[in-house]
Amino acid sequence: MTLFFLLLCLPTLALASDHWYFPRFLWRRSERTVPAEGYYNPLSNNGVLLTKIPVTYPMGQGEPLNIIISGNSHAEVLVDSELNGGLRNYFLSIGFSGECLGQHAGSNQGADLGDGNGFKNQTDVMRWNYGDPELGACKESVQGGNHFRFWIQDGPSGNSGAVFLAASYEKPIAQGHDIIINGYNLGRDWLIGNITKSGIPTRQLTNSSTYSGTTTFGGYSYRSDIKFVSGLLPNTSDSINHNITVGVGMNAVDGLVAVFDVFILERPPASSARSLTITPRQFQAAFAGAVLLHLLTLVA
Repeated sequence: MTLFFLLLCLPTLALASDHWYFPRFLWRRSERTVPAEGYYNPLSNNGVLLTKIPVTYPMGQGEPLNIIISGNSHAEVLVDSELNGGLRNYFLSIGFSGECLGQHAGSNQGADLGDGNGFKNQTDVMRWNYGDPELGACKESVQGGNHFRFWIQDGPSGNSGAVFLAASYEKPIAQGHDIIINGYNLGRDWLIGNITKSGIPTRQLTNSSTYSGTTTFGGYSYRSDIKFVSGLLPNTSDSINHNITVGVGMNAVDGLVAVFDVFILERPPASSARSLTITPRQFQAAFAGAVLLHLLTLVA
């Protein structure tokens, strides 16, 4: 029995020891490796840059992964955290917050990034917060606006740490959160416009278009260097969700993916980003918004 419990404890002991008889590498996940592009091309390993959605009309349609935060970005930015300048703090710097009160009302979508993980559900959904980091996502959930799902490429066949986003601009919940005309391309480009503080000419973009901008939140300042690349997504409406209403007079997807290299320029004196706090008044407003969101979901 003593031997049995010792065997159960071996993984924990290994993490706390550097001795030869408890080698760390036996339990350590694969090290992150980053190709020159900053990501592994999902298409090279049976992946796809369209999401998998449980129910579409017709079935089998997906939404484009049209933004990649490169693995060449600063390592802190690629950590799924609001602390220490992490990914969530970067998202706040470009105007996006997590789901209203942490509640997800829509369906989950899957993505296969060709990293050996197969299709896995989104890590989270981030919503345009209308300038209110604490409660603005509740407004977006009801009123509509820019939003994105994201996944991290960290599987055993391609652990680049790159973050893949599926961005789009949606209608209000009362209209079923359908995507506006050209809403995939515009969702991508309006997000980039938040960074550059300027309009992005969606119809004139090519695979040689580049942009750069600086954003701040919680005492951290970030520079995002952005380039558009082709060859990952098709220029098409075929198999694209909502393609009949999105692709009016154009293809629903223009075939371009925006690749970000994100670098931390400034850090606050403390080692972590500002933690979001909610006052009683804000909690009451958020609770009322969540109830309204639930009711609208029932009647939508």
